[in-house]
Amino acid sequence: MATGFAKGAAARGKRIAFGDGSKIIWDHHSKEVFDHNPNIAIPGSERDHDLEWVPFHRGNRQYAKQIGNIRWQWNMAFKAPVGEFFFTKDELRYAEQFMPRGRKVVVIEPNVPAFKTVAPNKTWPRDRYNAVASDLFNAGHAVVQLVHHGSPVRLDRATQIGTPNFRTAAAMLQRAALVVCPEGGLHHAAAAVGTRAVVIFGGFIPPQVTGYDFHINLTGNATHFCGGLHTCNHCYAAMQSISAQEVTERALGVLNG
Repeated sequence: MATGFAKGAAARGKRIAFGDGSKIIWDHHSKEVFDHNPNIAIPGSERDHDLEWVPFHRGNRQYAKQIGNIRWQWNMAFKAPVGEFFFTKDELRYAEQFMPRGRKVVVIEPNVPAFKTVAPNKTWPRDRYNAVASDLFNAGHAVVQLVHHGSPVRLDRATQIGTPNFRTAAAMLQRAALVVCPEGGLHHAAAAVGTRAVVIFGGFIPPQVTGYDFHINLTGNATHFCGGLHTCNHCYAAMQSISAQEVTERALGVLNG
């Protein structure tokens, strides 16, 4: 999302500094996502004269604020901007080498980072991901899963492709016709490279805030998005309301135009 705020800055002779106005604040993902981006200032350049400060950083995400250790409160006035990547030739070559040709490729990602306390509220059942993968495979589409050491769930009917880092995964998404995934980093990456997606939101976070209009965002008909930081019956019910058949039908609708 941050790269979306920075778009076009270099063309104006500026760079965006994400921080508090005096210190650039990056987290452990920032360098990888921002790499080679001419619109973004790096830590250590705080005294440069071409900076425009944007208060979007860890501790101030704008789309939400944390209420104690209970839940997130969503900022319904926020709309996620479409980001961008600046890939190297090596990253693009890696993606071209491993993504199959000749058929429309569907990337399916079932995993939600397990270390997050919200993981149960954003997890769709594994057997439903497998059912979707099987249905799309049987419909003649190439189904792949981009895996790394943190991918505990591996789909039975998906070709497993190793990805050394998030940037490489994003370069692969650029070559896909569709992504099926939970709300999170991969759906933001899909948007940044212009790839359509069926995103399984459930009832945790509203797609009006972190979703994209050219994606299909499924909530299980949830009308309340609780942002609960711990296992939540409401989020479970919303996920259970999203069937494998619905996801398959929406995916085929995109693939078939």
